[in-house]
Amino acid sequence: MEIYQLKTFVAVATEGNLTRAAERVFTSPPAVSAQLKALEDEFGVRLFDRSARGMTLTPAGERLLAEARRTLSAAQAMQAAAAQIRGEARGQVRMATVSDAVALRLGEVFVHLAEHHPGVQLQLQQQVSLRAIAAVRRGELDCACVLHEHEAIDGLELRRLQAAEIVPVVPRRLLLNGGLPADLAGLAALPWVTTPPDCGLRAHQERLFAQAGMPLDVGLTADTEVAVRGMVAAGMGAGMMRRDQAALLEDAGQARVWPGWSAPTWFCWISSPQALTQPAVAAVRDAVAQTWV
Repeated sequence: MEIYQLKTFVAVATEGNLTRAAERVFTSPPAVSAQLKALEDEFGVRLFDRSARGMTLTPAGERLLAEARRTLSAAQAMQAAAAQIRGEARGQVRMATVSDAVALRLGEVFVHLAEHHPGVQLQLQQQVSLRAIAAVRRGELDCACVLHEHEAIDGLELRRLQAAEIVPVVPRRLLLNGGLPADLAGLAALPWVTTPPDCGLRAHQERLFAQAGMPLDVGLTADTEVAVRGMVAAGMGAGMMRRDQAALLEDAGQARVWPGWSAPTWFCWISSPQALTQPAVAAVRDAVAQTWV
């Protein structure tokens, strides 16, 4: 039994089709068939039922599929450990982002990793800032790009990447006689799109309402920057967003920035000291740092 045969077995089980599985493992359908037959001969069981509709796992195949995946995972872990002994960066890094890939220059980060650390695989997840920070603390994420206004976060490494500004934005549909509210109280009296309590934008929104002397009425809720922007553009309510995102709505004639209030913040990259002992996570940190020089 060879590792490549197990990879082929998993590919066929996933795709249910010899041709697509062959493409997945970069070989030919006849080679895939030969590898499956070799495994079936060695195990002494039939792994798949073959039909015109494709390949379907037998009960024995279903049981052995779980073992095959565990074996492949263990092999990958052993390769990563060997690479770490050699001082090479290798393995998967789980990183959360709170914004679009363009704003965070992630394309440049991927290019840098491909050129200097081809063994590092960056897995991206969309998260709100405070939720991402908590996940990094718990070890559920290796690192994250977040919006954060302070210079440090207890127990985590923080690198400021770029200054940003949070502003209130009023959709065109809610403009009063074509104009913006005259004061904070008038702004706070509008319908609002809120964000979850563990979103960094929510803290800015609560601060604005506190300054207006009004309670925040949680109604429509969006859990990402993109969702906030879309709901404001649709006229569903005012919302908090980065000034560069607000400018896009203004240019499109969909909304206007309320000029009497703003809050500074930063795009930051964070990780934990424990995660940074892994060469792959340190490689991502260096790629981000090089991108934002």
